[in-house]
Amino acid sequence: MTLNQAVVAVDKLNKTFGKVVAIEEVSFAINRGEVVGLLGANGAGKSTTIQILLGLISPTSGSLSIFGLDPWKERVNVLERCNFSSAYVALPYNLKVIENLDVFAQLYGVPNRKAKIASLLELFEVGHLASKLTGGLSSGESTRVNLCKALLNDPEFLLLDEPTASLDPDIADKVRKLLAQVQKERGMTVLYTSHNMKDVQELCDRVLFLHKGKIIAEGTSAEILTQFGQASLEEVFIHIARDQVLAPAEEKP
Repeated sequence: MTLNQAVVAVDKLNKTFGKVVAIEEVSFAINRGEVVGLLGANGAGKSTTIQILLGLISPTSGSLSIFGLDPWKERVNVLERCNFSSAYVALPYNLKVIENLDVFAQLYGVPNRKAKIASLLELFEVGHLASKLTGGLSSGESTRVNLCKALLNDPEFLLLDEPTASLDPDIADKVRKLLAQVQKERGMTVLYTSHNMKDVQELCDRVLFLHKGKIIAEGTSAEILTQFGQASLEEVFIHIARDQVLAPAEEKP
């Protein structure tokens, strides 16, 4: 696979739940080593798109390939090269942090798993929590432990769902820098969702804006700002969320 070959290719993806259209004609590609932000207000279709990429739900129509493979026909081959972390998905509460990570390391077939776990805990500055029950962690601690879990198998494709949502500004800044460092060192391909536009501008090479299930803007942060005539991605986000998507800068009288 060449550097610019798509790791993820989505073509005209649709998903309906009864009469509700969750996503409509969604198409995009993510190249190897690229960090792409998937942005949009609550209900825009981000979670549905991620769930389809993870194989948790099937699309109503359209096609999807990951690593050039069909993720439903080659599910194990695809998922062993991927991982996922979300601020809203908790690890089992009744296990210690070290036990949780060891279970996942075994499931992923991680070699020398004890050393790998220790290095990740140290990287995210949560080594002191190894013997603590996961259910007793703060939301910020839980988020960082979940990120340790997501990096155990050195994924080629990593999906991150609002990883800094529960972090204070200091820890969020540290996590952003750590994720940028790890992504660069490993050349990971990343799909990143966040409502924190600082995350997006620091980490993402390109962004996709979803609105009411459709991609209505795509490009680098600079290109998006120019298109909508706004000074920041946060202003673009608000512009789109308030249904002003039909009036980007170039269309204004």
